[in-house]
Amino acid sequence: MRILIVDDDESLAETIREKLSKDYITDIVFSGRDAIDFAEMSSYDVIVLDSLLPDINGIEVLKTLRLRKILSPIIFLTGQASCIDKVKALNCGADDYLTKPFDFPELEARLRALLRRNSLSLKTNTLKIADLSVDIAKKTVIRGNKKIFLRRKEFELLEYLIHNKGKVLNRDMILNHVWDNPGEVTTNIVDVNIKYLRDRIDRPFEKKLIKTVYNFGYKIEA
Repeated sequence: MRILIVDDDESLAETIREKLSKDYITDIVFSGRDAIDFAEMSSYDVIVLDSLLPDINGIEVLKTLRLRKILSPIIFLTGQASCIDKVKALNCGADDYLTKPFDFPELEARLRALLRRNSLSLKTNTLKIADLSVDIAKKTVIRGNKKIFLRRKEFELLEYLIHNKGKVLNRDMILNHVWDNPGEVTTNIVDVNIKYLRDRIDRPFEKKLIKTVYNFGYKIEA
């Protein structure tokens, strides 16, 4: 699981990252523009977004992320207890909010709840791209009228690609989201599994869906 922490209080951001590092991969940025750039370059399971940033305020960052179709769950941090601010954040696309100062166990509990909610939501969906259909709950893959058998890791790789269809994913991003212990394997395992996946869902068909972006990584698009 990968989390983006956006807060111009560097001490607080580093503390949050340190506390989360046992269970999550975390990135931190200190400005709104960097938050937007990072969210567009990587796929995050949750974004923790502060309301007061030195360049763009949190509400504007939130609006921009949603306009650009970045659907990662967002916890909005605000130092203002006003109900208006909370309602504005929720109306602009935040999934939850916390008022500063907060206790870390509460942040951790809200993160788990969002991750759990997002996971349950994904499992009920059938993902589609072109003539390829992936049933997340039943773990079935169909292209055209042909049912395709995938090994577990190939299925998880395909699921991650489709959730980020059209977005270029580098090997480290894929490792961190698909493999349980990414530090114990090399990035070459990504290339190997991409080849296996292509053999099953692309090679027998005229239209190829998995694209190589040379010197960077892979993407899936119709």
